[in-house]
Amino acid sequence: MTLYGAIQQACAQAVPLADLRSKEAAYRNILKGLGQWVLLLPSKKDYAMKSFAQKVAVVTGAGSGMGRYLAILLARAGADVVICDVNTETLGETEKLLQRYNVAVSSIPLDMADKEAVEALPEQVIARHGKVDLLFNNAGVTVGSDFETMPETDWDWVMNINLNGVVNATRAFLPYLKQQPEAVLVNTSSIFGMIAVAKQSVYHTTKFAVRGFTEGLVREFKGSNLSVHCVHPGHIGTNIIKNSRFTETDDAEDQQKSLLGINGSQTEMSDLFRNNGMHPSRAAQIILDGVTRQRSRIFIGLDAKLMDLAQRISPMHYDKLMPLFMIPITLLRNKKPLKDLPLS
Repeated sequence: MTLYGAIQQACAQAVPLADLRSKEAAYRNILKGLGQWVLLLPSKKDYAMKSFAQKVAVVTGAGSGMGRYLAILLARAGADVVICDVNTETLGETEKLLQRYNVAVSSIPLDMADKEAVEALPEQVIARHGKVDLLFNNAGVTVGSDFETMPETDWDWVMNINLNGVVNATRAFLPYLKQQPEAVLVNTSSIFGMIAVAKQSVYHTTKFAVRGFTEGLVREFKGSNLSVHCVHPGHIGTNIIKNSRFTETDDAEDQQKSLLGINGSQTEMSDLFRNNGMHPSRAAQIILDGVTRQRSRIFIGLDAKLMDLAQRISPMHYDKLMPLFMIPITLLRNKKPLKDLPLS
């Protein structure tokens, strides 16, 4: 049955559109006909990677947080890992933590804002490991500032890492991923790719864009050997506040407050954020579980799921719903790391 035929058949079954009730009945018949037509479409197999053993995984932002524990969990599962980060000191710490696993590890310092360096990365991976099966675009930064006073250099810094870095790495690795019988691309957006708060305009811009970019790729590669996933973390205990920039203005404390809802220095906010979030090892495990379960959209934490629900229920006033659940979730959140992992 064609789409036109399905609509025609459904319309023929509709009752006269005399009142609202009959209109609703007609619409239901049309949707029913469309549903039957969709069921007749030829289906393609969606590939889900069930094992990471003997795979080669590239993880950006692997110097700490979710990136570090993605690398550790992948290595524990038997994958060779290529870890990348702009911070060579923390990257070296991750490399040491990986030494307990009998896998090949390559540590490559990388600034995701450097387009040429990102484009050169696949050849380095192939030269050392012969292939690449998984790419985790995990690196991310932010700036605490309102749009009006944010220096353009800070805007470009976030855009080049959070968005352009993801796009450039995806474009660079795509030909190699497509060569594998099964491959995985994971791009990290954020719950801030679903909702917005004040003084995070550049971060929202990048994370909404990563979400749109990735969900487009999900559809473009549906049924192929490449499974694509978009990650939306809630509050994870990472160093993103520590690595953030704040503009030099009189309301610097207000900029930091926009991230957490309370005042304090950047060091105090960083410690508070890291200590009260879900442990990044648990977040990394949720990501890998989402990959094996073929979830194209992966929410991390009950807070992320509830914030997404709040913006669906009240698209323009979800900020009024969020305080109702954020405090109890923070108190009840599991902040402990997974067992039997090397801890930083």
